[in-house]
Amino acid sequence: MIQSIIDSSNYKWWVFGTIAIGIFLSVMDIGAIQVALPVIESYFQTDLPTVQWVVVAYALAICVLLLPMGRLGDLVGRKRVYILGFSIYVAAAAISTVSPNVFILIGFRIAQGVGSAMIQSNAMAMVISTFPGNERGKALGSNMSIVGSGFIVGPALGGFLVSYIDWRAVFFINVPIGVIAILVAFLVLRSDKEYKSDASIGRFDWLGAIFSGVALFLLLLIVGNGTKFGWGSPLILISTGLFVVFTLGFIVWELRYPYPMLQLRLFKRRLVALGVTAGWLSFFGISATRFLLPFYLQKLLGLTPGQVGLLLIPAAVCMIIFGPLSGRLSDRYGWRYLTMGGLGLSTAASFVLVLTLTETSSVILIVTMLMLQSAGLGLFNSPNNSSIFSAVEQSDFGVVSALTQLVRNSANVLSVALATSIVVTVMALKGAPPSLDSVSPDVALAFVDGLRLAFLVLGCFTLIGFFIAFIRGERSPVSE
Repeated sequence: MIQSIIDSSNYKWWVFGTIAIGIFLSVMDIGAIQVALPVIESYFQTDLPTVQWVVVAYALAICVLLLPMGRLGDLVGRKRVYILGFSIYVAAAAISTVSPNVFILIGFRIAQGVGSAMIQSNAMAMVISTFPGNERGKALGSNMSIVGSGFIVGPALGGFLVSYIDWRAVFFINVPIGVIAILVAFLVLRSDKEYKSDASIGRFDWLGAIFSGVALFLLLLIVGNGTKFGWGSPLILISTGLFVVFTLGFIVWELRYPYPMLQLRLFKRRLVALGVTAGWLSFFGISATRFLLPFYLQKLLGLTPGQVGLLLIPAAVCMIIFGPLSGRLSDRYGWRYLTMGGLGLSTAASFVLVLTLTETSSVILIVTMLMLQSAGLGLFNSPNNSSIFSAVEQSDFGVVSALTQLVRNSANVLSVALATSIVVTVMALKGAPPSLDSVSPDVALAFVDGLRLAFLVLGCFTLIGFFIAFIRGERSPVSE
């Protein structure tokens, strides 16, 4: 039976369905855990800054290891790395349920992050390797629908499990689903040798992995703590200096090493360099909006967290709809106008908020702008990633897949950090306490002024991405 599936004309969709489980779990996990944080904080009798590391440590592990795990998949086989990563993810989730204290729980979350990095860095590469070049957009668009579904289900499922069972159920829910997914992946996915090519034969770039991992770790710690410790504090300045040193070391080493983890020369290709840049700008320009507007809805308009969660669903639905649609259209009509249209929508939403947001704006306005931004991201992301993959050889699909995931994760973190810094700085200049925790109707004007300035800056970044999408062209330098 398994061989008949592999030989069937629909095998590509079997692969997609198999991989979709891993993608869905990795996205759903974050939303579900965030809902459970207050309960975990109370259970372990700790404080919010400590318990937040349950989420932060997981995200750090993913960002630091995405590129190395993508390259490892190119070298030893993506199926092998994917299944091992999924096994680590499931095992860590199971053991997390018996954590005796919050620090042990954070340690297991780091282990889950390692497994998730192995999943994310190789999942997209395996899917794209199975679909023909003229259906690449369709595959990437379908992937966006899975991501959107994870965004919807995560908070809702997390709230249900925490309310009616226990916080441990948020972790344990991954175990039965994960075990089934691992078994299906082992049976359905082709052997490693069918995903590899002669060009992928080489050595693993350990020094490049160390350079990139340390640089990314330092960058995320800097942007995450700059506001807290002060951007001119000795800790931040020293960390910034070390970040520059490790980044330069990574670039020099990758250009000289015969088997680099990331072929920096790929960035000489127009579609790769401009596609990665536009992709980073797209996520950077909208991520903070999705982070900050819930504060507005709860603190100023008085909505409950549950109500805010429901209001975020339409935006996720837009991603589910427009991701596959733009992917299929890009296969037929190309990338340029879809990516321009997507970034245009995101830019327009940011500028509308700049012009119309007040201390008492309607919920309809907020939800509509979030929907526009998500629709823009859905229109943009699939064609843009399709253009990047079309410009590289299949032997580099793993590390390029990891690169696209790193673009998303790093842009999300940096966007939130910059926008938060802008908001709290404006609040301080207007005499309000410089913290999002202090947001209330009493400081509404200062908070809204900060939001408008932040949205203006973010909109300018997506506008730059719009022009990059216009100038980058359509055709690939690599034959299909």
